[in-house]
Amino acid sequence: MESADWALPGNVVLRLGEELEAGPGVTEQVLRNLGAAPAPFRVREMRPLPDFPAGERAITVDQTHRSVVVGEKVIVKWFPRPSEGPHPGLEMLTHLASTGFTRTAEPYAAIFCGAALAGLATAYLPGARDGWEWCAEQAAAGRTAFAAEIGALAADLHLAMATPSEVVPEPVRLMPATDGWAERAGRALDEALALTTDETDGRWLADHVADLRRELAPLQVAGETQVMRVHGDLHVGQILEWEGGFSLIDFDGNPTVPDASPYQPAARDLAQLVISVENAGQVAIKRRGADPQAVSAWVWGAREGLENAYTRRLEEAGRGDLLDRSLLRPFEAEQLCRELIYAGRFLERWRYAPMGVLRTWF
Repeated sequence: MESADWALPGNVVLRLGEELEAGPGVTEQVLRNLGAAPAPFRVREMRPLPDFPAGERAITVDQTHRSVVVGEKVIVKWFPRPSEGPHPGLEMLTHLASTGFTRTAEPYAAIFCGAALAGLATAYLPGARDGWEWCAEQAAAGRTAFAAEIGALAADLHLAMATPSEVVPEPVRLMPATDGWAERAGRALDEALALTTDETDGRWLADHVADLRRELAPLQVAGETQVMRVHGDLHVGQILEWEGGFSLIDFDGNPTVPDASPYQPAARDLAQLVISVENAGQVAIKRRGADPQAVSAWVWGAREGLENAYTRRLEEAGRGDLLDRSLLRPFEAEQLCRELIYAGRFLERWRYAPMGVLRTWF
């Protein structure tokens, strides 16, 4: 992609070179000048922006993108390496809005450079707390009531995603038996082994490869099942706790599988979510001094509450067919491999969480 500059008031510039650069003051000025985007930048406005006061602040939690809050009213997610082609996050926000799903931030505008999505502006949720913060807090305190709430939320998301719209007229399909998932999971395990370069963790992982392969084995005999448009990267970090309850964010897919089909079993999302709860338990141990045995008991209770609420909500809606439970455990094992891949590619210090979970498994 060619480099491009958008000169803005206040002597600030939105610059796209090898990476997108949006320094201090840029995000606020972009929002105030959406109607004046110079080529090759362009803006697709979806809803009018609210009035917002001056000022911006960056979100500092670990992310593969950069988010900036403007005037405590709007949040803009900047993509460091904008790519051309389909934009699943933007498409899914539009689809969810058309099906009446309101448990996500209201979208305002998409900012493109040419055909590449560079930024997405949505409503900022007052008092929002990142899922890794609130969930680790719940783990340290031994509270599990939240689990039923987010289980029902995940089911409501899937019910909305399974509802046809003009954006996604055929959201659910029947997929014949395939070994593609087994191959994908096997590659994830191999890459996790290659990227876990720490001597202690690498040796432990190598010693338990046979255990992991057994967990993945059911994918080799997976039969015909329903696939649908899913979130793709559903973890507690994508669930904000705010004044209005829980809301979902970031529909851009799993950063470790950029070429994955948007049509996946619902079990893929559910597996990612329950593994993230286990990871949050490891965060509570490392960062909040929680007792490992108490966290193990918490994980069991939280998982049970989440899965029961999820399946109950689907069954109440007459869509229990969306979940193939035989895929859940192998997808969980694959997700732990993907957590190690994420640590190896993007954030090495995160490795302690999936390794901690794996040590409770075997």
